[in-house]
Amino acid sequence: MQTNLRASERIVRKSRKLSLKNSERNGKMIVYTAAFLTVVATLAVTIFLTQRGLQSFYISDISPLEFFASTNWDPAGDNPTYGALVFIFGSLAVTLVSAIIVAPLGIGTAIFMTEIAPSWGKRVLQPVIEILVGIPSVIYGYIGLTVLVPFIREQVGGSGYSLMASIVVVSVMILPTVTTLSADALNRLPDGLRSSSYALGATRWQTIRRVLLPAAIPGLLTAVILGMARAIGEALAIQMVIGNTELLPGSLLDPTATMTTIITLNMGHTTFGSAENNVLWTLGLILLAISYLLVMAVRFLGARRKM
Repeated sequence: MQTNLRASERIVRKSRKLSLKNSERNGKMIVYTAAFLTVVATLAVTIFLTQRGLQSFYISDISPLEFFASTNWDPAGDNPTYGALVFIFGSLAVTLVSAIIVAPLGIGTAIFMTEIAPSWGKRVLQPVIEILVGIPSVIYGYIGLTVLVPFIREQVGGSGYSLMASIVVVSVMILPTVTTLSADALNRLPDGLRSSSYALGATRWQTIRRVLLPAAIPGLLTAVILGMARAIGEALAIQMVIGNTELLPGSLLDPTATMTTIITLNMGHTTFGSAENNVLWTLGLILLAISYLLVMAVRFLGARRKM
């Protein structure tokens, strides 16, 4: 009787070990498969976009100098021209000016949330930031189209459709991203920094300005760069307020276009393999290259933070 009982216990234990081993093996397979597919998808997109983007130069015989330095964009003319400087300038202008506006606002809000606000302030601000992150970009664009564009036209000047309108819309869109990541950077600082500063007689503002902000600079810059990464890739909201013209803007009140807006506007009206279609792929390749540069900057700052 006891022999049968011990045998059954051994079978149950062996079955449990086998089940645990299979479960662990299945978990590893899922994780490795997900990581492999992510790498393959990234490489596939990069290779495909590089191959398609370079066809403008070695198949359509478009001069790189004309493409990057000319403002003449007339792909449907008798003598087609493909100068993309206007769109490259538009994308960089919207991204950089938005980052300059949002950086102090986002970091300031993060300081208020993490260092100054009482507990009720954090409970109110955090959901507000999360709601702003979750609003679809088309909603931002629609509000910009119906509220911001008429306001600029009536109060500032111009048609309202302008570089300024797109900068304001994108700034609002990336503000929650910069704020959230900046707050995370400040929260990751060791409490010993604060307590040591206070023990030496520093005030709260002196602690923030001379201790916490210098220590959190890599994380804060990462927040701004990730905000720029979202700004450079935004298309729909900008397309609704920027005016979509092939003209280099002389001021913030002039309409213009970005790389993303010209791609979304024209991709459906071009023939696959035509020169204009290849040029749009080239614009996509430039956006990808900028994204890679921003990611490399984030990785560099992350490495500095660990040193």
